[in-house]
Amino acid sequence: MASLSSLVQEFEKFWPNSHAEAWDSVGLLSGSLDLEVEKVLVAVDLTHEVIDEAIELNAQLVLTHHPVLLKPIHTLAENKLKGSLISRLIRSNLGSFSAHTNADVQADGASTLMAKQFGLQDLSPLVSSPNGFGHGVLGNLNQPVELSVFAQIVSNALPSVARKVVFAGNPTVLVQKVAVCSGAGDSFIPNVLESDADVYVTSDLRHHPVQDAISTPRANGSLNLIDVSHWAAESLWVSAAIQRVETIGMVQAVASAIKTDPWTQEVY
Repeated sequence: MASLSSLVQEFEKFWPNSHAEAWDSVGLLSGSLDLEVEKVLVAVDLTHEVIDEAIELNAQLVLTHHPVLLKPIHTLAENKLKGSLISRLIRSNLGSFSAHTNADVQADGASTLMAKQFGLQDLSPLVSSPNGFGHGVLGNLNQPVELSVFAQIVSNALPSVARKVVFAGNPTVLVQKVAVCSGAGDSFIPNVLESDADVYVTSDLRHHPVQDAISTPRANGSLNLIDVSHWAAESLWVSAAIQRVETIGMVQAVASAIKTDPWTQEVY
């Protein structure tokens, strides 16, 4: 058992607040620093189902990747989503902590974990950062494979969810140099276009950015894109976070069994 205060100090070593992007909102959301913590539930998102799970498991702290208050709110009324979540945390004496972009830039961030799951080697950051490893990953496959084959490798490497993996590009084109970014990575498309990557794997891609990216002339050929589930990609971070928490040695860390991917079913 450890105090929440001591855990927050350890988390700051793992995921320094100063490493987060300026727009991010990470760190401690709820909980007295005197709270004694024996069990930590680790999840991608904080939802009512995850809070139910934490209560059922008798956890005292929920550690999530996505911050609940990423955007400002102006009320804690319980008929509003954010107000109801925060009120439940407080009433249940549950601490809540998030590590988001400050976790992404570390060497064991979700992008690096994705790249390793896909079998990539010679890893380097897509966008270097003075804070940790950097944003996104560039890596190489052992040998070139067709785009459709690599898309299947990606699909097999990630947890199964309702929304399937899709790709943009010629199915038979050979790819070897791969760029990866967990979460919504369309803001890094210009960086990928400037690199020698053959394909970019990320989430939440929109129509116009995809259309522009695959149509942009490049010396090494058109960029191919693979769109994956945001939740599936970042769920890989949970195991890395658990490994970090367990190095503290005074608390038990447990992976959430709740799939917080919002999509229910794909219709053909």
